[in-house]
Amino acid sequence: MGPAPNIILGLALGYLSTILPILILACVIWLSFSFVGMYGVALAALGMLGCLPIALTMDGYGPISDNAGGISEMSYLNNNVRQNTDKLDAAGNTTAAIGKGFAIGSACLVSPALFSAYIVRVNENSKNYSINLLNPKTFAGLIVKAMIPYAFSALTMAAVGDAANEMIVGIKRQFLSIQKGNKPDSNRCIDISTTASL
Repeated sequence: MGPAPNIILGLALGYLSTILPILILACVIWLSFSFVGMYGVALAALGMLGCLPIALTMDGYGPISDNAGGISEMSYLNNNVRQNTDKLDAAGNTTAAIGKGFAIGSACLVSPALFSAYIVRVNENSKNYSINLLNPKTFAGLIVKAMIPYAFSALTMAAVGDAANEMIVGIKRQFLSIQKGNKPDSNRCIDISTTASL
């Protein structure tokens, strides 16, 4: 039937997959708020953030196995090596999705707690001022501030892409050099990654 129906069904499944986590997060917010107010929501967010190091560690599993598959292919190893690393990469994609789910869920819990803390602080400092989302300046500022993480993420991703492209060019040069009988220069790869990170 072609890729179009699969894309539509995949998007539908992806959209449906948000229902259960959002309902669970809504219940967590309601329960934690009913016990100790916004402090409870902040504690729930901290509880979720406590699991985040494990989730982010699992997140690194996919790219590592994917890189192992690419290295095995460029090294002209047997095809079964690439097949095995592809299986590991599929498992890594699942763990990456779990890690991203934890990160997004904790962000959903942290943002209302931070926003309410901001509102309380504004009301404490000036008794005559309150936050009104119907005010166009406030709403415009909120939208601009919501855009800032996307802007920084885009800049970070572009920098990572540039570094990856430079690394690929360096690796291709080294493979050509190895085929001519020269030894690999791993220091060059370390230099590329270090310079890009700095």
